[in-house]
Amino acid sequence: MTRIIAGAAGSLALDVPASGTRPTSDRVRESIFGALDAANAIAGARVLDLYAGSGALGLEALSRGAAQVELVEKSPRAASVIDRNARRVQHAAGGSYRVHRTSVDAYLAVVREPYDLVFIDPPYDLGEDGLHETLRLLAPALAPASLTIVERAARSPQPVLPDGLALERHRRYGDTAVWWLTPREGADQPREASQSR
Repeated sequence: MTRIIAGAAGSLALDVPASGTRPTSDRVRESIFGALDAANAIAGARVLDLYAGSGALGLEALSRGAAQVELVEKSPRAASVIDRNARRVQHAAGGSYRVHRTSVDAYLAVVREPYDLVFIDPPYDLGEDGLHETLRLLAPALAPASLTIVERAARSPQPVLPDGLALERHRRYGDTAVWWLTPREGADQPREASQSR
C-alpha cells in the first residue's frame, strides 16, 4: 500500500494506477523527505512532480506544507488517480495543486513560474537522451536555490546534466538511485511566469 508518510495528511492511503507506474517505496520517500525537511526545503515551496504516476512524491510535499504542487502525467488513467489522491490530501493539508495531463517535455516547453523543488521519477524505459532533454527544458524554470531530485533504477548511469544544473549528491537505496541536483552558478535566470496553460 502506498500512503502519505507524514504531515497534515500523514497515513492517508493513496490509490495507485493499475499499471504503467512505479511508485516510490516508503523507505526511499522517507529518506528523501527527511533530508528535505532538515533543509527546510518544503514549507511554502512551489513544487513540480514530473512523471507523477500516483502523485505520491508531490502529494507528500503538499502534506508537509508546500504551497503549490504541479503534477504532470501523460497517462489519462494515472492522471485521474492523481486527481483523486490530490483532492484527499488537499482536504487534509490545504495548499493548492493542479494535475496536467500532458507529456513532461510538452509541459516544460511552456513558460512557468520558477519552481523551488522538483521531483523527476521517469519510467525505466526513458533513455539517457530523453532524461537529458527533460533536464535541459527544466533548467530555466528553476528558482536560484531550488532542488531537483531524480530517481532511477540503481543500474542507471548518472544523468548527463545540461548547462544550468550541477550534481549535489547521490544516494543508493537497494534497487533505487537518487540524484540531487542544484542550479549551476551563472546559469540563466528563471523564466517569468506566464498565464498561458
